Amino acid sequence: MNPSGPPVRLGDMKVLVADDEERIRYGLSRTLTAKGYEVVPAENGRAVMDILAKDPVDIILLDLKMPIMTGEEVLELVHRQYPEIIVIIITGHGSIDSAVECMKKGAYDFITKPYDLPQLMLIVGRAADKRKLELTARRLREENVRNLYDLALEKSRLRTVINRLANGVMVTNQHMEVVLLNPALKKLMGLAGEIETPAPLTPLIQDQSLIETIQGILSRPSSGEDDFVSQEISLDNKTLRAISAPVLGPDQKAAGSVTVIEDVTVFKQISQMKSDLVNMVAHELRSPLISIKQLINVLLEGLWGTLNEKQQDYLTRAAKKIDELMELIRDLLDIAKIEAGMVFQQQVPTELEQLIKNTIETMDVRAKKQGVVLTYSCRNPRLVLADPLEMEKVFNNLIDNAIKYSPEGGQVTVTVTSQGDFVAVEVSDTGIGIDPEELPKIFNKYYRVKHPKTRQVIGTGLGLSLVKGIVEAHRGQIEVESVPDQGTTFRVILPAVKNEEAGRPEGGLKKS
Repeated sequence: MNPSGPPVRLGDMKVLVADDEERIRYGLSRTLTAKGYEVVPAENGRAVMDILAKDPVDIILLDLKMPIMTGEEVLELVHRQYPEIIVIIITGHGSIDSAVECMKKGAYDFITKPYDLPQLMLIVGRAADKRKLELTARRLREENVRNLYDLALEKSRLRTVINRLANGVMVTNQHMEVVLLNPALKKLMGLAGEIETPAPLTPLIQDQSLIETIQGILSRPSSGEDDFVSQEISLDNKTLRAISAPVLGPDQKAAGSVTVIEDVTVFKQISQMKSDLVNMVAHELRSPLISIKQLINVLLEGLWGTLNEKQQDYLTRAAKKIDELMELIRDLLDIAKIEAGMVFQQQVPTELEQLIKNTIETMDVRAKKQGVVLTYSCRNPRLVLADPLEMEKVFNNLIDNAIKYSPEGGQVTVTVTSQGDFVAVEVSDTGIGIDPEELPKIFNKYYRVKHPKTRQVIGTGLGLSLVKGIVEAHRGQIEVESVPDQGTTFRVILPAVKNEEAGRPEGGLKKS
């Protein structure tokens, strides 16, 4: 029998009929086979033991009075060597006492000769049910043991992987107790010695902001797979990034939390060095460029003599190139600030309507010169909390791009609408559009759309990257939709000013 296989069927039951009378063996074999049992006959006790040595059975119908080896002797051997086999004693008249004695030694039941066939089949059926239950119970026990082994093996593997990670890992339960932490976390957090888990979180983690983050994760409902909190914490001279997320139980409520901690000190230092380098280079470039521009302006104004037409043209071109370089330097400085974590927090209630109107008035001359119609509409305007100078950069870039990439006779439309707690600004054009494979890349630094019609358009590929950085620094988002050869729409979504914020300006440039 295969105890770890599928459920036991009646046809899986093997019955050994042991009796020295051939007619009884034949009759029982025929009856049991008709009921679906597999039957093996044996004429004496020695034959029984020989059969069991080769092929174990489930049930034995055992006659007590047999030659060579009696039923009592067979019962003792079977009970000792094959305790799982069910033995039913077959006894003649006058041997009831012996049969009862055999049951005391482990026999399941007894049948008297001449036996009543329905009664015999009832006893055999009960024995078969008992055997099937035993086999099923053994199979379940073996599966349980195997599952426990697999679980222990999986836990061992998981612990090995976690312990070898370079990043720190910490798991807490819903009672704010640490139930798992790896050596990397102990090293990052400066924890020494063995730590018995579960252990209270507070003595192990000293950073109050991280403790409050984990408390918040455990107390609020989860919002899905993207529900995590990323934060930077300072410890001694190190800067650590902690990413915490809930561990959901069967009811989709937080049963605990997992926090991964990474040492980002080197990356912060490199970022600062890069920002310092950009600032230094930009400053060193800007000073001589301003001087050159001033000298060119002196020449253009005729203070050093009259210029001919060709000289005037060359100097005008040179001045334009200097302006482009100055714009590039400004963009590089702004992007360096954003990447260094410096977000614009000169937050004052700002009217986008007037700000965009001013931008359009500035751009309208160039749009008309290019043959592009520039229109504007505003519905239900609301204030946004923003830095007006930075917002001006955003819409200058978007509207300027829309004009650049629109053909003669094209149209650029700017629309401002209120959408719930947000204000949306759409800048749409009827230009060349952007291929779908290009869309995910357009906000990357220095990336420019490759198109035959855009080769003559001058640019650095920094504008949209800067726009995205400014918008996200203002807790907003930017979206883009485009159809090749039909046009493109950029949509900037910014939080509207709440009533309590309407009279609360904030100034300065702060670290995020």
